[in-house]
Amino acid sequence: MRRTTQRETDDRSISTANRVEELLEEMTLEEKVAQLGSVNADRVIDDGEVDREAATELLEYGIGHLTRIGGEGGLSPADAARAINELQEILGETRLGIPAIPHEECLSGYMGPEATTFPQMIGMASTWDPELLEEVTETIRGELEALGTTHALSPVLDVARDLRWGRVEETFGEDPLLVAAMACGYVSGLQGDGRADGVSATLKHFVGHGATDGGKNRSSLNVGPRELREVHLFPYEAAIRTADAESVMNAYHDIDGIPCASSEWLLTDLLRGEFGFDGTVVSDYYSVRHLVTEHGTANTKPEAATAALEAGLDVELPYTDYYGEHLITAVENGELSEKTLDESVRRVLREKARKGLLDDPSVDAEAAADAFRTDEAAALNRRAARRSMTLLKNENELLPLTADSVAVIGPKADAKKELLGDYAYAAHYPEEEYASDATTPLAALESRDGLEVSYEQGCTVSGPSTDGFEPAAQVAEDADVALAFVGARSAVDFSDGDASKEEKPSVPTSGEGCDVTDLGLPGVQEELIDRLQETGTPLAVVIVSGRPHSIERITADVPAVLYAWLPGDEGGSAIVDVLFGEHNPSGRLPVSLPKSVGQLPVYYNRKANTANKSYVYTDGEPVYPFGHGLSYTEFEYGTLSLSEKRVSPLETVVASVPVTNEGDRSGAEVVQLYAHAANPSQARPVQELIGFERVPLEAGETKRVSFELSPTQLAFHDESMTLTVEEGPYEIRVGRSASDIVATDDLEVNASKSVPKSARTYFAETTVGTE
Repeated sequence: MRRTTQRETDDRSISTANRVEELLEEMTLEEKVAQLGSVNADRVIDDGEVDREAATELLEYGIGHLTRIGGEGGLSPADAARAINELQEILGETRLGIPAIPHEECLSGYMGPEATTFPQMIGMASTWDPELLEEVTETIRGELEALGTTHALSPVLDVARDLRWGRVEETFGEDPLLVAAMACGYVSGLQGDGRADGVSATLKHFVGHGATDGGKNRSSLNVGPRELREVHLFPYEAAIRTADAESVMNAYHDIDGIPCASSEWLLTDLLRGEFGFDGTVVSDYYSVRHLVTEHGTANTKPEAATAALEAGLDVELPYTDYYGEHLITAVENGELSEKTLDESVRRVLREKARKGLLDDPSVDAEAAADAFRTDEAAALNRRAARRSMTLLKNENELLPLTADSVAVIGPKADAKKELLGDYAYAAHYPEEEYASDATTPLAALESRDGLEVSYEQGCTVSGPSTDGFEPAAQVAEDADVALAFVGARSAVDFSDGDASKEEKPSVPTSGEGCDVTDLGLPGVQEELIDRLQETGTPLAVVIVSGRPHSIERITADVPAVLYAWLPGDEGGSAIVDVLFGEHNPSGRLPVSLPKSVGQLPVYYNRKANTANKSYVYTDGEPVYPFGHGLSYTEFEYGTLSLSEKRVSPLETVVASVPVTNEGDRSGAEVVQLYAHAANPSQARPVQELIGFERVPLEAGETKRVSFELSPTQLAFHDESMTLTVEEGPYEIRVGRSASDIVATDDLEVNASKSVPKSARTYFAETTVGTE
């Protein structure tokens, strides 16, 4: 592929800037504010066709974004492409003829009909494989581009600190470095090599949405300034500076009383000033409205619109409600400077120019379907799902299975939607029928030659009935092995506080709007597992769920537990591949699994005065720690060695360790590198992840894994909130998990130094060589 030269880049930037300024100079006030608004499918699509009369009226002055024309409109790829083309044509007939930015959701794949649905992001995080995620999002990008989409509302960079929150499944887990690395892989695959390529990625939800009060969606965030910067802001800064993310979405909540949607410090001073972000900030859906209806910090639509725009929020989504005419009113009344308006318009036009929309926004609608349901996408999907599988327990080597007959039991065994995350098209519309292409575990098992399969559901996901227990127990007694497929149902649900849900058979208990006070398996699924254990048949539990459950009760007696997360369209096949040993599991937990909800917070990098304290009846350790995961082979580590024992703050040091596959089958180990500040001037986390690498090893093979580290990765904010590498001793640790440290070495930093922006290192450079 030919690379763009710096001269060409500079020339293009000058051309883009000139073009934008020429358009801006021509615009009326009405045309300017139109660029900061949006229109969604419900307003311009009627019975699968563009409503030209409505569209012509709504798009009279132009528009900033077209909201989910394919996904919300429920259109096939060809029809979505045709509809977007037609809407762009209508925009081309306006006075200035400025096209719109079509956007879609795509967390685990394009959220529309016929799309490939990959594992939910908590499962992708379990692969600890950013390069694999980059391949996944390259495929997603191809499907989006075929529709004419140039902007996507993904990925989620929230650091999951409260597991009660329903949206944990959308995240990359509890550790800021893992979140940052996976997010950069996501962004790189979606956006391509440069600004003119690919689909703009949107980092969300800026910032701290994964640690709000009570684990409730949209509730307040109350953290100190160091935790805000070092935990929650770190992934955004890394993705902006190293992956050049092109868009950011505000979070719904407030931080210390200031709503993110109206925080100039957050959206302008920090994001654009400190982080150097030069893309567009788009609103989370309805968050400008929430300044009036939820936060109460504004009384009128013009007041809310002005507060959001002055803070740096460029585009209102999903449709123009508080911007539009209310921004015009604010300018005319002298409450909003037109120069402030111009800055946001300039950014929107710049994105349109960079993406080539100002030249030709159309796509080949007849070819759109060719990008969907490809054999290559299916193969990648299965590979991703396999790598996400996380084996937590395997007593007596029950797995991989050698059974001739299996009893398949549980509400997650034969339901296609149950394999999908909340932002998959099918799951996002839980009450509607949708023909998914997903392969269920039951279907995958039944397709195996020579395997006798019997099936009973046993119970529903969340209902109270135990009528199916005895039929399930009977098929278990008659089989060599029983397989129980259990977990939470994922969907988007905003019907708060409905007590009657307890009596319903399929209530979503994971996903947006599905926050909980109990992390156990919903309904009577745990009681079903108890009944199956009474049969005496060897039992393996497969948890098909995006929620990190408290599973101490399950793991106490069940010999084998596999966390399959929400593995997507190829999930059933991938699960069976692992159960029967066609794939050696290599997933590792991106979150710590608690013994109970009352044990939270239980994330691994707590400070010592939290991590080392117990409750009256419960200790402070999780059931399974961050980074834990088993294999069907054994890996042995050698001595961890550092290239230097004493370094200056801006030098580099290489930490290396040999890893050997001691077993008789190939597998992959995730080598995890942690750092511990031995004598810091502040209370610091007991340890922090500073590097990791997924290492495939053949039976008997040894490889040396080397991490090139910068002491700036050890930096924290000093008393004056300056990012500083502190002089002193550090312990560098390598482990199988955060709780299974296998080797250490000591490092001395010989001086303290504030970290210049130009010298900060976000990720360790890793090399893997043969011994």
